[in-house]
Amino acid sequence: MTDLSVLDLSPIVEGSDASQSLANSLDLARHAERLGYKRFWLAEHHNMPGIASAATAVVIAHVAGADTNGLGAAGGIMLPNHSPLVIAEQFGTLAALHPGRIDLGIGRAPGTDMGTARALRRNLEAGVDNFPQDVVELMGYFQPAEEGQRIRAVPGEGQGVPVWILGSSLYGAQLAAMLGLPYAFASHFAPADLDHALDVYRSRFQPSEQLDKPHVMLGLNVFAAPTDAEARLLFTSLQQAFVNLRTGRAGRLPPPVENYDRDLDPMAKTMLGQALSCAVVGSPETVRQGIDAFVRRTGADELMVTAQIFDHAPRVRSFEILAEAHKSLSQAA
Repeated sequence: MTDLSVLDLSPIVEGSDASQSLANSLDLARHAERLGYKRFWLAEHHNMPGIASAATAVVIAHVAGADTNGLGAAGGIMLPNHSPLVIAEQFGTLAALHPGRIDLGIGRAPGTDMGTARALRRNLEAGVDNFPQDVVELMGYFQPAEEGQRIRAVPGEGQGVPVWILGSSLYGAQLAAMLGLPYAFASHFAPADLDHALDVYRSRFQPSEQLDKPHVMLGLNVFAAPTDAEARLLFTSLQQAFVNLRTGRAGRLPPPVENYDRDLDPMAKTMLGQALSCAVVGSPETVRQGIDAFVRRTGADELMVTAQIFDHAPRVRSFEILAEAHKSLSQAA
């Protein structure tokens, strides 16, 4: 049965702050370990009032160092924002602190707006265009140092940190296939090219030292609750946040509201229907059927599940319901 991992955006909700958000992330990681999730992913976003994981490596250290030894910790890093050496040192340090538990996902997007990207990088001329070369350079820093090598990642060299390519387009699929790396597709918010990207990645995959056959992880929104109606209500927080983001009003995660989509204009409804089409929202049985159908359709090797739920207790419960549904499907298989 497909593995389950958590994608935690460490949401900052209305009326709260980053300190509480990061405390909630740690608590969720502890529950994820107890429930049998494989990895706990955190992602790099900048200048986002509702996301507390900008310093991704720091948050991974926070999560990995707190009695979660059975849980892998992973980071989605937007490599054009950084030099490959800096990321190799950061994740080499994490791997030295937590051997065998650290994965590194790298993406080509800035994870922010262009003004903030300029503030991060200072120079935008080469970042995205050099992405393939930067990926290869970064991977090289995790290999044992060669004799006479002048620039080394310490910690980092010889760590063999597993590297993933993150993407939402055919570009990432092609690069992951060419380098023989596992591929994570952001279908939880950008599903348009999902089927085409899967076909490109699987058909062009070249085995590597890290991976002998294609391995796909797909992002999926899962909002689970005791009833379908309760789950749909929880889902409205993400719907509101997405509409706010796409209309230039990004903010903290709003509380759920009854009948949110009833008064939405047609353009907003269409946008939500497209962007959030990879979502399973409902009761335990609805969730069980939904993830089974999604995995059968896509052949995903792993699901990276996210749930932008306003209150922390229902968010934890959602992941519990999903774990129970996953266990039921595994036993049936």
